[in-house]
Amino acid sequence: MPVVRIDDPSDARLSDYRDLTDVALRRRTEPAEGLYIAESAKVIARAVAAGHVPRSVLVQEKWLEDARTLAPEAPIYLVSDEVAAGVTGYTVHRGALAAMHRPTLPSVAEVVAGARLVLVLEDIVDHTNVGAAFRAAAGLGADAVLVTPRCADPLYRRSVRVSMGTVFQVPWTRLPEDDEGGRGAWSRSLETLHASGLHVAALALADGAVPLDDFVAARPAQVALVLGSEGDGLSARALASADTVVTIPMSGGVDSLNVASAAAVALWALRPAS
Repeated sequence: MPVVRIDDPSDARLSDYRDLTDVALRRRTEPAEGLYIAESAKVIARAVAAGHVPRSVLVQEKWLEDARTLAPEAPIYLVSDEVAAGVTGYTVHRGALAAMHRPTLPSVAEVVAGARLVLVLEDIVDHTNVGAAFRAAAGLGADAVLVTPRCADPLYRRSVRVSMGTVFQVPWTRLPEDDEGGRGAWSRSLETLHASGLHVAALALADGAVPLDDFVAARPAQVALVLGSEGDGLSARALASADTVVTIPMSGGVDSLNVASAAAVALWALRPAS
């Protein structure tokens, strides 16, 4: 594909990359247009290797040759550092950006089939925490990740970057929306998890919760580990529907860990035997 030099930040061909710092804007436009932004040569390469298709690449001169090999069939928009900053709202220093077509997400049943360890993220709104949780899932042996409808987007550029591209490595999907009136979706998803043989363990501070090391000592063969939002933790619905509520014993006057850190600790403890 030809390399197109663009000198005007307002050029319509750069609309996919404009105002990337505005999270609300990306939440509105990305699902509707079926796009997400991959940032850095490493992340773009992982996305392409996973079968994701670039729509275009935005690159500065010094990264041009790398871009040619990353996405040989996508148009390459060559810009100066100043134009890149004018379009995106920040200094682009990781080599390249690519506007990627979003793949169709698989069903919950497809993602968890045969899984021994699944991470479920309920309503985690911070993209950094979502990316870190995916990185922990990839590095510590989780077979899949499920995210709730209100959970932050794993394909938002900050999530992708923090995950080091592992959002393309770990199978994942988004749980379905609730029915009108807020009923049905979680119950159906829970039935799917149980039908796949998964024991649902909710990680939470709760009276009567089982310490993590005790749970690990009698670890079920297949576990779906559910973690909740940064502030409120798991919903009452998730806690009530769990087969076991599990807690990480703490000391030093600290009652809990950051959600991504808690995910890493629990995943390491629950990692399947190799």
